[in-house]
Amino acid sequence: MKAKTNGIDTYYELHGKEGAPWLVLSHSLACSVRMWDPQIEALKGSYRILAYDTRGHGGSGAPQGEYTLEMLADDLKALLDALGAKDPHYCGLSMGGMIGQTFALKYPGVLRTLVLADTTSRYAPDAWPTWQQRIGIAEEKGMQPLVQPTLERWFTEPFRKAHPGQVEAIGKLIAGTPVAGYAGCCHAIPKINATARLKEIKTPILVICGDQDPGTPPAMAKEIHDNAPGSKLVMIPQAAHLSNLEKPAEFTKALQDFLAAH
Repeated sequence: MKAKTNGIDTYYELHGKEGAPWLVLSHSLACSVRMWDPQIEALKGSYRILAYDTRGHGGSGAPQGEYTLEMLADDLKALLDALGAKDPHYCGLSMGGMIGQTFALKYPGVLRTLVLADTTSRYAPDAWPTWQQRIGIAEEKGMQPLVQPTLERWFTEPFRKAHPGQVEAIGKLIAGTPVAGYAGCCHAIPKINATARLKEIKTPILVICGDQDPGTPPAMAKEIHDNAPGSKLVMIPQAAHLSNLEKPAEFTKALQDFLAAH
């Protein structure tokens, strides 16, 4: 389904039963709602799940230009308002976690809980050239040259060897991401700078991280945890960046236990 939100069409899916607590799932850069299939299957019996494609991804609009995390947070607010989704739990991975932090700071009191998976609350200024390089590759050569290096960051080598079909499916999502959407979000991501403000977030926070995540490593997860009073930290063993796909049972249990406690 699609909704007009903040000037674009946003693709979204609803799973689970009406009347159950809302759970919003927000995906990583160069992915889509399909990244969350294991969690949707496991949790749809207990929650009203809203999975949506971020601006520039999947079935959502991908306008040209630089996006901001505030813009992506506003997209989500418009979608929640359009659907009448009150008091939702929120789980975002990587870019989705950055949107979650931005949203919680801009719209205090809207989210019931905040799950930040394989993400960061800030990048050092020297990270920007890496993102510039990725934007340049996408704009000059398309998404295909980014597929393999991205998969190598997102999954451990043993997982890539043992689950080629699953890895290939995610590779297709990366390759199919609109260049304008990828570039737009690559402008937004490295500008996150929320560490000093995490203490302002009164929503209960769970931080999850794969212990072999090279993209947003455990040190970044620990920094969020250390700066968000009362937050909980769960490390997922033998998982890289997409820990929800590499270790779905462990990820889902951590998520389930936290949501059940709130």
